[in-house]
Amino acid sequence: MEIFVSLPAQTLELFDHAGMLLKRYAVSTARNGAGEQTGSHCTPRGRHVIRAKIGQGCAAQTVFVRRRPTGELWSPELAAASPGRDWILARILWLSGCEPGRNRLGAVDTMRRYVYLHGCPDDAPMGVPGSIGCVRMRNRDIIELFDLVAVPTVVDIAEYRLVSGDWAALASAARPVREAVFIREKGIAAALEWDALDAVSHHVVALDAAGQPIGTGRLLADGRIGRIAVLPNWRGLRVGVNLLRRLLGNARQLGLPQVYLHARADSAAFYRGLGFVSTGRPFMETGSPHVLMRRTL
Repeated sequence: MEIFVSLPAQTLELFDHAGMLLKRYAVSTARNGAGEQTGSHCTPRGRHVIRAKIGQGCAAQTVFVRRRPTGELWSPELAAASPGRDWILARILWLSGCEPGRNRLGAVDTMRRYVYLHGCPDDAPMGVPGSIGCVRMRNRDIIELFDLVAVPTVVDIAEYRLVSGDWAALASAARPVREAVFIREKGIAAALEWDALDAVSHHVVALDAAGQPIGTGRLLADGRIGRIAVLPNWRGLRVGVNLLRRLLGNARQLGLPQVYLHARADSAAFYRGLGFVSTGRPFMETGSPHVLMRRTL
């Protein structure tokens, strides 16, 4: 399994080993925004793992301090008696960074900053930033998530969100990404890039924290996935992985039994990592070798 936290969307998504969406929760990350520096009270970005699970079997309103139950149960009366207290309730999933220099070691070490996924008071708002660095969840949600994941489940925290829709809604966002990647960078003729299938396809766009498009992809009615593109500055940050996962989820919602794609030969390993299997011999398409790959849903 793998967890994806979108800071702009204030959501946490849980995917199975094959990349299919299992759960989506509203969360609340740091009111100070994204950042990794010790003392910043920001939510760290990048790839993490769950290093420890704490609180198995505790009551939903159990209060923790330094990862230990205090013997208290949160209540409005207790909260009124302790104004300004940072409440950590129910369960703790302690995060550890995986990227030295970004979120691991030195002054940017997520684990030494004590950043968790954890429960919070019933009246704490979800869907808006409000924590001092951790990822807050409803108690019922963190308890459910706690029981579904294991150590060391991957947790990817990112400064982008995904939006699904038709071409009329998303063309203005998808078009500049495809122009930059396919036409200008890869040299594909505009006459080949733009086709009538866009108007009858399901599209997904990745938007950064400022709402600017950074990636896109599309799904045809027959299950073909294509036009996956990510701007250069965002590559290596798993934007493509999450675009593909959203398209797989959309295909499942549409009741498609399988999906397929024409992968560039040099990208086949990326798709194999998400459950696609090569079929047949390589062929030429848009001037480069491709391979047909399929995946059962």
